[in-house]
Amino acid sequence: MRDVLYLEQREQAEVLLKPQRIEVLRQLAEPRTCTEVAARLEQTPQRVYYHVKQLVAAGLAEQVAQRQVRGITEGIYQAVARSYWLSPRLVGRIGGRRARDELSLGYLLDLMEEVQADIAALDRTAPELPSIGVSGEIRVPAERRQEFLHDLQTTLQDLFTRYGGVEGDAFKLAVACYPKGDKHD
Repeated sequence: MRDVLYLEQREQAEVLLKPQRIEVLRQLAEPRTCTEVAARLEQTPQRVYYHVKQLVAAGLAEQVAQRQVRGITEGIYQAVARSYWLSPRLVGRIGGRRARDELSLGYLLDLMEEVQADIAALDRTAPELPSIGVSGEIRVPAERRQEFLHDLQTTLQDLFTRYGGVEGDAFKLAVACYPKGDKHD
């Protein structure tokens, strides 16, 4: 089972984004038969089988085994990933793209879409994916905000200059700085 399946096809998203199918997919985090899933969801096996077949056809679940039960072959299914990411490109941009203003929320959203697509495209079967994720909170008084942003920009430009040669492994660095909302406390 993969960690993440990045969905870029509208058809896959349409299959996934039905409440009943999401519940079926959650049950398929572990290999299960339609009968087992039906019992957990208090549904009929036929109804669950219909949804499982839709999930399999869309590449969101797969049959991993089968067994004989009273002369009937019963499939055992499992979700293909632990998480499903929906590409922002499924909706597409509403309206034109504005000029590249690195201090705008729109630029930050574009950057996050780019990071999401880049991560989804990584080869997760590689034995080693050297990466780092850092998250933290910095408190900056309003009168020092410009100084902080300047220091951050200077520090990053120094890193780009110091390690920006043409030799060695290429890494992409994206930094996001945004106000912390009340919901994140």
